[in-house]
Amino acid sequence: RLFWFTHRRVYRLTGGRVGLWRPKPNSWGAARLTVVGRRTGAERSVIVGYFEDGPNLVTLAMNGWGDGEPAWWLNLQANPDARVDVRGGERLVTGRAAQGEERERLWSRWREIDKNLDAYAARRSTETAVVILEPRP
Repeated sequence: RLFWFTHRRVYRLTGGRVGLWRPKPNSWGAARLTVVGRRTGAERSVIVGYFEDGPNLVTLAMNGWGDGEPAWWLNLQANPDARVDVRGGERLVTGRAAQGEERERLWSRWREIDKNLDAYAARRSTETAVVILEPRP
């Protein structure tokens, strides 16, 4: 959690000039996801790790690998339309959870990027959602 807190702070202090990067073949990228709060209706932003799957961005709904769902994921489920800032621009997206074979394929890709993924996920009492951010038409 400390990493993401610090990362968010650096992003804010530099006006977004530092803190976002594109994924590399065996590494994830960092993006700023902005969702609408399910209770307040106010915009909420968070930095997430992601990789690209065709036109989609794929991230994990984790709360520091502890139990409980992150607020951004609860908000995205309530209102799936969101905005993602990536290195090189902004994308309007719709978020959803991957299911079945699609989830397994994307989880395997995350496992290639992070060899400790299964051990981290085992700390949680519930399955970690694999979140797909699809471009809006």
